[in-house]
Amino acid sequence: MNNDKRYERYQRQIVLKEFGVKAQVKLLHSKVLVVGAGGLGCAVLQYLVAAGVGTVGIIDNDVVSLSNLHRQVLYTCNDIGLLKAQVASEKLKAFNDEININTYNIKLTNQNALSIIKHYDIIVDGTDNFSSRYMINDACILLSKPLIYGAIFKFEGQVAIFNVKSDLNIRALNYRDLFTAPPKEDEVLNCAEAGVLGILPGIIGTMQANETIKLIIGVGKTLINTLLTYNALDNSIYEFNLSLNEEAQDLIPNDEEAFLKMDYEWLCSSHINNKFEIDVAAFNKLVEDDNTTIIDVREKDEQPLINEFEHIQIPLNQLINNQSLIVKNNVIVFCQSGKRSLQAAKMLSELFNNKNIYSLKDGIIDWKKQALQET
Repeated sequence: MNNDKRYERYQRQIVLKEFGVKAQVKLLHSKVLVVGAGGLGCAVLQYLVAAGVGTVGIIDNDVVSLSNLHRQVLYTCNDIGLLKAQVASEKLKAFNDEININTYNIKLTNQNALSIIKHYDIIVDGTDNFSSRYMINDACILLSKPLIYGAIFKFEGQVAIFNVKSDLNIRALNYRDLFTAPPKEDEVLNCAEAGVLGILPGIIGTMQANETIKLIIGVGKTLINTLLTYNALDNSIYEFNLSLNEEAQDLIPNDEEAFLKMDYEWLCSSHINNKFEIDVAAFNKLVEDDNTTIIDVREKDEQPLINEFEHIQIPLNQLINNQSLIVKNNVIVFCQSGKRSLQAAKMLSELFNNKNIYSLKDGIIDWKKQALQET
């Protein structure tokens, strides 16, 4: 496309005093990956392509169904049964033929996420499940990629920007600072079960697109480390400043090797508590067993200090690299609340199929309380 046609296409935003030609050039040279071509993704994709983002990636392995059409407005009845990413790509190319669109008709997993995400400047999360959100979040942290988060439920939606450091923070905040550990699969209804107002993903998706564009061109106040919530029933909008959660930081895979070994589906499954967790009574009994190794997976400066029983300290993100220290048949891991130790138990169970692996339920804080009550 020649410059005259390009100027004509984007003229309405170029003439904005805060925008101009330089901002348009930034958009044309930017690369954005949209994960999920559903309700959120449809809105995000259309406005990023319309605005002139130079390269847009679409990743989704789902097909169009009739129940999608009330909110996923890129598709029609003629598209039912076809791959969403492929249909979206073709329609978006017809809409703006000067944009490069990369289509991935696959599911984003921890096995392919790093190799795909590394090619993009910004990642937009349009997924609808917790395992994907945590996986995308962790991948973006490892690759230092900004993450535009969005979520919808019934009549309410959320938007935030993660993994971008502000002047007020020691480190960039991420999704785990907001939601440290995922709920189990049977604790939260999905949109199919709870329902969602059809226009809501359009509202939240366009907000995500707006934040993406502002972040690229450097204009306005963005939602960096801020959670915006919107209620479609009363049009109420609230913004919450997010804060550091040090416990959350320890849950993030330390490197690519740890990321590839992480089972994100398992983290959100309802059977997680039954397989490894033990209560205080069982813990105390195993402590007396000479064939038991007890591991504190907290960071080294976390309180309270434990001197009531012998143990070793290996922070969660160093556990795999220190597996040689684990030689006894029984292994108990503990942390503050029991969340990190569950991850540790899962990791150890994959490393040692001949050992008994346990996690202290509710963590060492609860153990301390019960110990005090018994004295």
